[in-house]
Order: sequence, then structure tokens, then C-alpha cells
Amino acid sequence: MDKILFIINPIAGGGRAKQSVSIIDNFMKNLGIDYDIALTEKPKDAINISKKGLNKGYNKIVAVGGDGTVNEVALGILEFGKGTLGIIPSGTGNDLARTLNIPSNLEEAIDVIISGTNKKVDVGIVNKDLFLNIASIGFDSEVVKNTEKIKKRLKSRMAYVIGVLITLISIKDINTKLEIDNTIIEKNIFLVAVGNGKYYGGGLKILPMAIIEDGYFHVCVVNKMSKLKLLLLLPTLIKGKHIKYKKHVEIFKAKKVRIITEDKTYLNIDGEVKDIEKETLFTIQKGKLSVIANS
Repeated sequence: MDKILFIINPIAGGGRAKQSVSIIDNFMKNLGIDYDIALTEKPKDAINISKKGLNKGYNKIVAVGGDGTVNEVALGILEFGKGTLGIIPSGTGNDLARTLNIPSNLEEAIDVIISGTNKKVDVGIVNKDLFLNIASIGFDSEVVKNTEKIKKRLKSRMAYVIGVLITLISIKDINTKLEIDNTIIEKNIFLVAVGNGKYYGGGLKILPMAIIEDGYFHVCVVNKMSKLKLLLLLPTLIKGKHIKYKKHVEIFKAKKVRIITEDKTYLNIDGEVKDIEKETLFTIQKGKLSVIANS
């Protein structure tokens, strides 16, 4: 019999996740399933709450929040050594949930937690950080950094649009050496995205060919081009049509990816941006993670 622990990040989605407490309670209390709800109070809280829940016998740990909350719960499960991750998308991006076909409607998402299919998905490691979806260097990480600054003054979705425009004006190409398994490429690029999932940035289909459990990374390299061409390319990301522009976009499949840059840049890990210098290594963890998907 399942025992389900819902871990809610109350500030996810601008506070939308916190409103799910009463809905989850009302939905679950008549089903005869043992469950509990816990709220995080600070960053990394979900890791420890997950491990404590698993130690108490809960076998499904459900992240109610954005991709950051999902990562923390996944890390807790992996550190404990057993358990299944469930996702109720309640953040801003919810990109991993898109790949797993989990609905945005709260009650429909709970249905998936109860009766969905368990998948054994790949776990990516970039340097020492875990990621389940996509990690990237270049344009999108610059967008996130610029958007964070704008959000201090403008609390709306327009902050992201303005962040994109500022990045388009200010972005410089990055001189990189790419080691993709046994292939070595040296070139100037605007973006390298490495991932298991298909979507990032709140629904951009950057890796339309990705299969989350196939044991491989899928890699999208966007080469240096004029800023006008880059502006025209961006809308094609919505449906994954960018991959047909083979002069500007290259696609690879690999077990290991190493990116060496001459200058300091940023790494976007499932929506969290970190400073990096010189070398970034992407590998796939040997053990997989059990995740509930919508079949």
C-alpha cells in the first residue's frame, strides 16, 4: 500500500503552491491512502524532509513546486537509496513535468501520483550538481541572470521578456572546446544545452529528440550568428523547429560532455544559475531514479 508525502514549497509559483494544501487535503482524505503534507521553510529543506519521510515508511515523495523543489526531493531520494519521486507542477517553469506529461491541473496531477506509471529516468551530474532535466551554458543562463535583476523592480512575466531583449543586445559569443564522447569541436557558440528532458525556460522545446530514460544526454549547440538571425531563431524553439536550421544548430547524443571555455561564464542547472570557469563536465549517474509519469 502506498504511503505518500507531499512536500510543498510555499513560495513556488509566486505563492501558488501554498494554496494547494487544502485542495490536496480535500482530494486525499476520502481515498483511504496514508498521506501527509510538509511545507519547506528554507532552501535545501526538501532534501532532509524527503529523507525523514522515507525513513518513516513513505514510499512516494511528491514535490509540489517548481524544478528547484523537484531537484531537492530527487536528491533526498537518491541519498536515501530508495523511494519514488512524484511531481505536482506548481512553479514558474515546470519543464520536467512537461516531459513526463504531467498535467498542470492540480487534481489531475494528484491522479497521476496515485495511478501513473513508474519510469526509471536518467540522472545527470554537472560537475558536482545533480540535474534531471537540462543544464546549459550561454544565452539562456544570461537571460536568467538578467531577469533576476529585473524582477527586483518588476514582478511580472514581462520581466522575462525584457531579460531576453537585454540579453540579445549584450550577449557575446563564447569561445569553447566541446568534447562530446570522442568528438572534439572548437568553435564560438551562443548556447550549449545538455539534457535528459525536452523542455526548459518554461516550455521551450530545446531538445525535442530527448528520451529521459535512454541512458544518453542529448545536446543542442547553437553556433555564433548575427543577432538578427538569433532573434529570428528564438521563436522556433517553442515547438522544437530550430533543429532544422542545421547551419546554425547542431544536435548530438552522448554519454559524457565536457565544455572548456576561455572566460568566466554562467551555468544554468534546471533554472538555477551558477558561475563557472574553464571546465564543465556532464556525466550520467550509474543508478536511475524512479519517477511517476503520466502514461
